[in-house]
Amino acid sequence: MEEKLSEEEVRELQEIAKEARGDILTMTWLAGSGHPGGSMSSLEMVLLVYAKANVDPSSPFKEDRDRIVISHGHISPAVYAVLGRLGFFDVEQAVATFRLAGSPFEGHVTSKVPGVEWSTGNLGQGLSAGCGFALAAKIKGMSYHTFVLMSDGEQTKGQVAEARRFAVKYGLKDLTVLIDYNKLQISGPIQEIMPQRIKEDYLADGWEVLEVDGHDLQALYQAIREAMKKEVPVAILAHTTMGKGVSFMEDRNEYHGRALNDQEYEAAMRELGLRRDIERLKALRDKRDYPFFSPPRRVLPKVEVGEPRTYAPKEKVGNRKAWGRVLLDLAELNIPRGIPIVALDCDLASSVRVEDFGKLYPDYFVEGGVQEHNTATVAGVLSKEGIVTFFADFGVFGIDEVYNQQRLNDINQTNLKVIATHVGLDVGQDGHTHHCIDYLGVVRNLFGFKVIVPADPNQADRVIRWVANQEGNFVITMGREAEPVIEDEEGRPFFGHDYKFQYGKGDLLRKGTKGALITMGPLAHRAVKVWQMLRQEGYDLLVVNISCPFDLDQDLLAFAASTGLVVTYEDHHVETGLGAEVAKFLAESGLSPRFRRLGVTSYGLSGTPEELYKSQGLDEVSVYKVLKEELRRCRTSNRFTEGSFQILSPNI
Repeated sequence: MEEKLSEEEVRELQEIAKEARGDILTMTWLAGSGHPGGSMSSLEMVLLVYAKANVDPSSPFKEDRDRIVISHGHISPAVYAVLGRLGFFDVEQAVATFRLAGSPFEGHVTSKVPGVEWSTGNLGQGLSAGCGFALAAKIKGMSYHTFVLMSDGEQTKGQVAEARRFAVKYGLKDLTVLIDYNKLQISGPIQEIMPQRIKEDYLADGWEVLEVDGHDLQALYQAIREAMKKEVPVAILAHTTMGKGVSFMEDRNEYHGRALNDQEYEAAMRELGLRRDIERLKALRDKRDYPFFSPPRRVLPKVEVGEPRTYAPKEKVGNRKAWGRVLLDLAELNIPRGIPIVALDCDLASSVRVEDFGKLYPDYFVEGGVQEHNTATVAGVLSKEGIVTFFADFGVFGIDEVYNQQRLNDINQTNLKVIATHVGLDVGQDGHTHHCIDYLGVVRNLFGFKVIVPADPNQADRVIRWVANQEGNFVITMGREAEPVIEDEEGRPFFGHDYKFQYGKGDLLRKGTKGALITMGPLAHRAVKVWQMLRQEGYDLLVVNISCPFDLDQDLLAFAASTGLVVTYEDHHVETGLGAEVAKFLAESGLSPRFRRLGVTSYGLSGTPEELYKSQGLDEVSVYKVLKEELRRCRTSNRFTEGSFQILSPNI
């Protein structure tokens, strides 16, 4: 960067800022909503960073560009005005169609718009995203700088504190934060809403802090220039004025989130000495004249997955250990080839089986500590930056606790692979606070996430290898106990040498014609035991394993329904899991077998998995009794159509 801004540059930037203030007021007035006050206080920060950072309007997605994260996404009017004025797009289209359904210029910044790296709005997540971009640069050996623009009110968020500590631990010196310190938030002065010591907090966590007049372009430029020379992350505390530039708006928190009325708008524009062709802008809005941007989605590198391991019957491995071994295989095959495989952990390395990976590949192991919210966001950003990223955590932490972070990952179209261990009552004696019995119900709300529930270590091995080369977000779940190897009817590993995982394909574990037991994950081996118990008494039941509960194998389930009886059996909340998905499928397909759901009906106790399953009627004996009674009822009511359906192969 040049030593200082020239006088000409200052005048040019001041003129752009003046015009941008008019854009902010006009777009929020036309939309009848928005956040003009904070947009005007943040404006010089936004303008100077975009004007001087290594970003190019003609090539907004170049690989070596600086990354700019707008954490307080409600200042989108300022961001769109600046980007438009700097040539990223036609500023009039942003002004005219702001907050219009279908327009990319949404009420909070979105990565649909060139120049915006990360969709935000939920305050407190932007610094974590910045940490992710800065860490990605280190992992990929790149030298771009990451800027994060933030509000003062969001500094009270716990995730911000997590990110501050993370940035120092990982030496993210190419990370600069600019804080709009206007001392107001929606409901009033920040010291009344929630007192905080912003400067002291950053200093205490090992950052350097610079203070500056946030509306003085030369002073702000010098602070940014100084920050970029430091060997630690730097926070610039920019003292600003809410509603800067319009006298009656200044230092008035009511304008934080309220557009001006007609009289106020006219008065403000007169004071700024600006005019806008309102009729033409209204016509553009009525025509819905907005651009369609198509930001490229980063393609993940082709990963060498190696040959799957096959575990023999009676071999006590379990899905967790199988996953850990595959992670090491992937690292050994790809990291030497320059393809980063990264695993993130939250102080559970030995439990989630990434400990050995961390020892062998410390540069690719990210230990976030007990900071799940920050770690989930960092993981999402890494995955969006073309890095094969696994985030391993207990289900209650990696899914339940960080739902909002995973939701924003989903919105930002990340490529994250979440390994959620310790799910279900299988967690046992840790008690109900740690029984993740709701993961399907939670993830079902995320449009872009897929869930895979492997049944045994052989299937888990193949699932992890497959998912390493898949775009998009996946959750792979597994229990705490070592799931036994599932055998076919000849005693060989069912998911052995000839098995290839295919997303959405179910598995016919056992043949039968008089009823169907549909199961998934840790209960699959128990379902096979129930089949054996019933077979000994002459009951003919088929057993189906569903590993992809959000994309059901419709042909296999239709076949199961043709038996006249379908019972689902899962270690999951009975109202939001596999049973609910199968019920939906049956209803929408017009199939009407006798149907019953077996699953978790209340929070579990603290005891062995065997005790917990028995307490909820999910142990083999209890399920055997239920099925025996259901089979008798079906036989009595003559719901079967004898001999009408072909018995299909084990891998239908």
